[in-house]
Amino acid sequence: MFYKSKHKLKKFWRFLQKDTWPSWIVSILLIVISIKFILFPTISLITGSPLPLVVIESCSMYHESGFEEWWIKNSAWYESNNITKTEFLSYSFKNGLNKGDIILVIGKKEYKKGDIIIFNAATAHPLIHRLINTAPLSTKGDHNTVQLSIEKTIAKEAVIGKSFLRIPLLGWIKLIFFEPFRPEYERGLCV
Repeated sequence: MFYKSKHKLKKFWRFLQKDTWPSWIVSILLIVISIKFILFPTISLITGSPLPLVVIESCSMYHESGFEEWWIKNSAWYESNNITKTEFLSYSFKNGLNKGDIILVIGKKEYKKGDIIIFNAATAHPLIHRLINTAPLSTKGDHNTVQLSIEKTIAKEAVIGKSFLRIPLLGWIKLIFFEPFRPEYERGLCV
């Protein structure tokens, strides 16, 4: 019985190595199944987050220039909300996030000012913005000129986790398929 199983496995492996349409289709299906049912659940278990990998889909965290220029343009809002330049420089991802970046999300129970959190809001997808206050939890997108009304008070239960690691622009592999269906003003790179 072991010999038959080993023989079938070798035969299947040879089939996958062939350069034919059926072997390509089976290979792609195996990749999708492996990612969905093995990779993502494993990463979710390790990170403690139900959504361990997130692709940045908008420009709300984008910094269009170096930090100094960005701060000059945006400092008025932050300073009026008691966030100094020195404080902002100590934040993780102080240079923002770009559309197409992939973020590794870790589930945490405690968050500090400056963390970039991922939370469920009354939107199609979770929001990824910087925490500007911890009591109550409230955020703001670095690129946004004002704070959205849905991010002024965020329930702790709505928080999925916080950004831990950034993989630049690799998320475009996914975004490229959805960009044509987005409104024209939301398409393409951030400028």
